[in-house]
Amino acid sequence: MAANTKSRNNVSDKKQKVSEKAGLDQESVKSIGRPSKYRPEFAEQAKKLCALGATDAQLADFFEVAISTVSLWKVQHKEFSEAINLPKAEADSRVEQSLYRRAMGYEHDDVDIRVIEGQIVETRVRKYYPPDTAAMIFWLKNRKPQDWRDKVQQEHSGPEGGPIQLNFTTTDADL
Repeated sequence: MAANTKSRNNVSDKKQKVSEKAGLDQESVKSIGRPSKYRPEFAEQAKKLCALGATDAQLADFFEVAISTVSLWKVQHKEFSEAINLPKAEADSRVEQSLYRRAMGYEHDDVDIRVIEGQIVETRVRKYYPPDTAAMIFWLKNRKPQDWRDKVQQEHSGPEGGPIQLNFTTTDADL
């Protein structure tokens, strides 16, 4: 880790020395190195993909860059970061609401379509979905892990939370 930090510092130092010799300003220094693949239209494309539930890994695949590059774009380009944050939050919210409805059970209106004697017959129906135990468990494990997680954490301590006192004594019977 220290070597990696040292390497970054060396690159920064080299850029600073080059910029001083060439008389470049800070913006010009940022452009030293490989040009960015980022384009302003990526913000709108990323927004649409995130509204469909895309993750950072899927964005990276779409833009043909590394995940770390997508993370860098979020830091360097405010419009890109803002474009993906809201759709991601909205998609997460929709999934949370669906999980909640599935855990609690729900009803909805539907239309049953059948062909009877050569005629299409539409019948309005009310569908009922009972509460789903797996959805309940998932919800509770994530929302209340202190009460519902599978892993039981054992704490061993002495009186009033202090260290456990061990008393080893031997008797003639032990020998």
